Amino acid sequence: MNGGNEPKKRAGGAPRRWIVSIALVAGGLIAGGALAGTTIASAASSTSTASEGPAATRGPSAVSHGPGETLLTGTTAAKVRAAALDAVRGGTIIRVETDSDGSPYEAHVRKPDGSVVTVKVDNAFTVTSTESGLGGAPSPSGGSGA
Repeated sequence: MNGGNEPKKRAGGAPRRWIVSIALVAGGLIAGGALAGTTIASAASSTSTASEGPAATRGPSAVSHGPGETLLTGTTAAKVRAAALDAVRGGTIIRVETDSDGSPYEAHVRKPDGSVVTVKVDNAFTVTSTESGLGGAPSPSGGSGA
């Protein structure tokens, strides 16, 4: 007939392809549904509005640094930490950073009573002031800083 070059057709080939196609489509639908469900659940659990500041939606230790400020590292960070802890005995450093509002450096410190203060430090690593809250951002207790 065809010289033996054409493959022989197997009986029942079309239904088998149909089943494989259905299985692939069903697998894709299941995977897509799982991904969509995960995305929706993630979006629902992380709701915030633009009017809320970072400290309002997260604790002060979860905020990496203030706007226009840079986290301190190395010797400078160690000196600012030491100055702030001398000023706030028994406190715990939340973070140390440059200050965008007047002082070269600032340290955010949790006092032993749980309240948060911002300690301003000058270039000589001397404490110049201590402010309630996060220094301009809403404090965790609902008051305002500065």
